[in-house]
Parts: sequence; C-alpha cells; structure tokens
Amino acid sequence: MSEIRKVAVIGAGVMGAGIAAHVANAGVEVLLLDIVPEGATNRNIIAETAVEKLLRADPAAFMSKRAARLVTAGNIDDHLADLATCDWIVEAVVERLDIKQALYARIDAARRPGSAVSSNTSTIPLADLTAGLSDAFRRDFLITHFFNPPRYMRLLEVVAGPQSDPATVARVEKFADVKLGKTVVTCKDTPGFIANRLGTYWMQAAVVQAFDLGLKVEEADAIMGRPFGIPKTGVFGLLDLVGLDLMPHVQGSLARALPKSDPFHALLRDVPLLREMIATGYTGRKGKGGFYRLNRDAGGKVKEAIDLATGAYRPQEKAAPSELEDGGGKDIAALMAGDGPAGRYAWSVMGRTLAYAARL
Repeated sequence: MSEIRKVAVIGAGVMGAGIAAHVANAGVEVLLLDIVPEGATNRNIIAETAVEKLLRADPAAFMSKRAARLVTAGNIDDHLADLATCDWIVEAVVERLDIKQALYARIDAARRPGSAVSSNTSTIPLADLTAGLSDAFRRDFLITHFFNPPRYMRLLEVVAGPQSDPATVARVEKFADVKLGKTVVTCKDTPGFIANRLGTYWMQAAVVQAFDLGLKVEEADAIMGRPFGIPKTGVFGLLDLVGLDLMPHVQGSLARALPKSDPFHALLRDVPLLREMIATGYTGRKGKGGFYRLNRDAGGKVKEAIDLATGAYRPQEKAAPSELEDGGGKDIAALMAGDGPAGRYAWSVMGRTLAYAARL
C-alpha cells in the first residue's frame, strides 16, 4: 500500500482551508487551490487569504507556524497540472453537482493514475457525483466528509461506491486514522449519510421551533447545548460557526435527494430574518457577524446577540431557563417534562429528531 505524502485540497473556503491546515499539521505537504477571481491581479488571492485567516483562527487551525509553511496556495487555472504530484486530491467546493462534475473532469485529466480523489460533500450521493465519469476515476473516487473545524472534530464519514478500489479506500482511511487522528465511520451512499441526515433535520427543527416559541437565541442554545451533550454553541452558535450561507445549499441539496414523503420537507420554510442576514453579509463568524457578534463601542468590545423578532442586535444575555435551573442542566427528563417554553422547546425538537432517526 503506497503512502500518502502529498495532498491537494481544491476549494479554499472554511472547510477546504481547514482540511488543508489539518493535513499540514500531520507534517504532510498540501497544495490548496481555488478559482481566480475576475480581474484579480494576484491570481492566488483566495487561497492565500484563506491561509492568512487560518493563522489568525480561534481556535487555532494550525498546530504551529511550521505546519502553515507546508501549505502552498495556488489556483485551478495555473496549477492544476501540479495535481500529478499529489497522492490524494480532496474536493471541497460549493455543494452544486454541476460545478463538482465539471471540476472532476479537469482533475481526471491532470492527476496521476491511481491517486485517490475524494469529495467533502455533505449531502450529494456518490452515484450522482461520479455519473458519466471514467471507470478509472470511479475506481479511485470516494467521499470523505470532514466536520468543522477539521482539526478538532474527530468524526470522518467515508462513503465508497461499488466501483471504488478497496485498496484506495483503505489507504485513505489509514491516513485519516493514523495521521489525522480521525474516527472513521463507513456510511452507505444515502442522502446526507448519517450525521448530516440527522443533524440537518435537528438544526432546522431547532431553528423553526425557536422562532415559533418566541425564544431568545441564548435560551435556545442553552437548552439544546450541554443538557443533550451538544457543545455549548447549541444551534445558533453552531450556525455561526458553520456559516449561515452554507445551510441553504445543504438543505436544498438534501431536499432534492429525499422523497417528498420524507418528514424533512415539512420543516423547510422560508425564514425572512435568515435570508436577510445572508444577503447583507451577516453569515456568521466568517462574515460581519451572525446570530452572535462581537461589537465595539466606546467602552470596548461588547458581545451581542440578535433579536429573532426584530432582527436588531442587543447585548448578549446569560440564559438560565427555569427548567434548566431546576434540573441543574443535567436532568434531561426534568427539562423535557417542563411546562414552560424551555420544556416545550426541548421536547418538540428532540422528540421530532429521535422519531425521525427511528424511522430511517
């Protein structure tokens, strides 16, 4: 089994750049490529800017500045031929099948035969991704779905197709396990795989119910966070971390792949505030802010949260719903049995999500 000594990541967005950083943390050389912006004088500006942001990221994406020096920024017009020097090529571009397939055709023409190619897609089935592509490409292709931030999230979902070469899949899985420290979970080629099929449903249910019940974002996150073993980001903090603009793509891709009878469709509704935030650049941590933001005034930095009813920012509050206080945040039964908004919210969101999981 040949070793993976050099990796290419195509797509220098939040996920692609994070994957590149974590591969570099393993001491492996990485080529990070993206498109050339129209009219750009620096043709590598997108990838170079991504690396600069990674160096300032909190939590840190790189383990050291030495690791950062292993990442070479480039673009897909001038440097695609360099894929021939790579043992594993990771695609992490926007969740659009047409864009991915057009890129795969270019990758197939430039790569070295036998090099592994994988997609970081979170929703698109492998069978759709490889439709119409060469047999050689299909043999070397798989899905490797990382989670954000790649350095800290241990889960890696791997999907192989009927034509995927078992040796290629094993080589990537071994690298992910030994070098990247990932817990590899093999998934079937179904829409959303495991984590996103359930996670997207949970997230949409949590957002919709927070609006319907008139909760504050801090309250919703306190309820959906630690009591259920979920990071303290809860749902709205998680959306800020992932990027609000990513969610319509993920939801749309999943909705198109699922039958109309799937309960996921019942949760899809237009959220005007969310649409307006995305349109005005409030896309989360990578943008001007999200459901939370760090603002500056005469007194210094102020943590703010958005009011779901008005869309205006206000000082962030420490949430302590009565049901959480009564159970100390550790008694899920007490939380879900509560008669107040917190109890109704917990029961509605988690009850629906567990019922959805049980029917899959």
